[in-house]
Amino acid sequence: MTTALNSATPNPLSLVGVSYERARDELVDTVRKLESGTASLAESMELWQRGELLAKHCQQLLADARQTVAQATAEADADDVEQPG
Repeated sequence: MTTALNSATPNPLSLVGVSYERARDELVDTVRKLESGTASLAESMELWQRGELLAKHCQQLLADARQTVAQATAEADADDVEQPG
């Protein structure tokens, strides 16, 4: 791994607590860097690995949000059934 990239790229473990929006923005920036073709092979591999982690993090946050909405909807529906209108 190169020193310049390591100092600019956060530790993959730092994704804990990172918001969806921040991770998405970093992923977009990572893709731009990869698509520019200016990175060395080693830098490209680091960027790709970081991008994979960011993409998985975003997917998990979206899945969690969907589950929260589904649960809230199910609870609201159950409340509607229990309380006759």
